[in-house]
Amino acid sequence: MKPEIGVLALQGDFEAHRKALERAGAHAKEVRSAADLESIDGLILPGGESTTMLKLLNIENLFDPLLEFGKNKPIFGTCAGAILLASEVLNPAQKSLALMDLTVERNAYGRQIDSRIGSIDLDGRSAEAVFIRAPVIRRTGPQVKVLARYLDAPVLVEQGRHLAATFHPELSAGDRIHRHFIEKVIAGRRS
Repeated sequence: MKPEIGVLALQGDFEAHRKALERAGAHAKEVRSAADLESIDGLILPGGESTTMLKLLNIENLFDPLLEFGKNKPIFGTCAGAILLASEVLNPAQKSLALMDLTVERNAYGRQIDSRIGSIDLDGRSAEAVFIRAPVIRRTGPQVKVLARYLDAPVLVEQGRHLAATFHPELSAGDRIHRHFIEKVIAGRRS
């Protein structure tokens, strides 16, 4: 049975994540309320603008339900979603879910004009990584596993059930990273 994975649909390119999940073999559902969290096995926090996402989470009374969800089920944060998962946010400091032991610096590669497509090594094979006003992971805690690096900085990390990418895997043709998250969700359903 395919897992039901939600994509936070308040801001950002949630539609691209929905399509990537379905290509990778999951059912995808847009999440806009706390009630939507009840019927899913995992959740993606898409890219976008992290301070705007925080404001919308508070307006929709979703911050605390999202935090509780993350204590029990897998979350995959990309770009702004990775910022929301981090335990510490810099440039400037801001509130976060603190579900992963990471220090993340917002917009560390520069402005929109500095956005780029890079190549990362993923399980011994090259993969495309799209960086758009991307954050940089400045510190990883001892329980964090680095899965990929770009310019010597971690760009794809996991800690327990959670996964974070500072780039946008939903904008690349491959689906390896979404499949990896789906595997984490399936493993979480079994336990």
